[in-house]
Amino acid sequence: MRDFIISTDSTADLPDTYLKENNISVHPLYYIVDGKEYIPGVDDMPVKDFYQALKDGKMPTTSAANPINIIAKFQKEVNEEHDILHLSFSSGLSSSYNNARMCANKIMEEEPGSKVIVVDTLSGTVGQGILLIKAVNMKKEGKTIDEIAEWLNNNKKHVIHEFTVSDLNHLYRGGRLSKASAVLGTMLNIQPILHMDDNGGLAAIGKVRGRKKALHTLVDNIEKKTDITTLKQVFVSHGDCIEDAQYVADKIKQKYGVEDILISDICPTIGAHTAQGAVVVAYLGNNRED
Repeated sequence: MRDFIISTDSTADLPDTYLKENNISVHPLYYIVDGKEYIPGVDDMPVKDFYQALKDGKMPTTSAANPINIIAKFQKEVNEEHDILHLSFSSGLSSSYNNARMCANKIMEEEPGSKVIVVDTLSGTVGQGILLIKAVNMKKEGKTIDEIAEWLNNNKKHVIHEFTVSDLNHLYRGGRLSKASAVLGTMLNIQPILHMDDNGGLAAIGKVRGRKKALHTLVDNIEKKTDITTLKQVFVSHGDCIEDAQYVADKIKQKYGVEDILISDICPTIGAHTAQGAVVVAYLGNNRED
């Protein structure tokens, strides 16, 4: 049986040290600020500088993983006699999954005996990271590439992502909110509560008044979405608002006794759409749509 490597898109928001220690191949999703193209992990903008650019009124754009780069990365591993398990950013938010699947089929057609499995995680940021960590752990336990892919596909909709944002106007510019709702919501200090739905897209599930209330709602909703007795790990990512992320993490520890909480930055590729002030809480739970 051939050895296999695990790869993912640059939207998983896990520490670089973890990715390097576990030999994770990362496919970058580019972003453009002021006409300059940035490549995550290669030619990147410091996260603080990126979010400062947003505060200064810059409007970044993003692109899916490039098929030319995907083919090159897949071909390199196949040439080294590795099979590949690739965990893509949600197809509900990007064409990266379709690009990777197309490239995988091309590689397997041209390289008989090779295996490239592309999993649509239907997730992003640390939700995608949860699935990546699970895949890595299963590989260490001796599970096969097919066993891991099957688990991921069977359980990816159990990865709960709930989040709030502070910039309603940015959601309006991104087509997620009407102009009237953005203006009225800003005037009334309305904070939306959103989640990743079963199709891997973003959907509003509630709204509250005030930032602190929104952060508490993210914490309180955890017990509605999972069996607290089995909750061992929670991931929190943020768009340049570490104090809010730490506040949420502390409340989760206090309320549920969970000690294993990873806090990370939301990468610019996702941050371009959620803006400064987004806070995401992700964990393995029940069903997203309940």
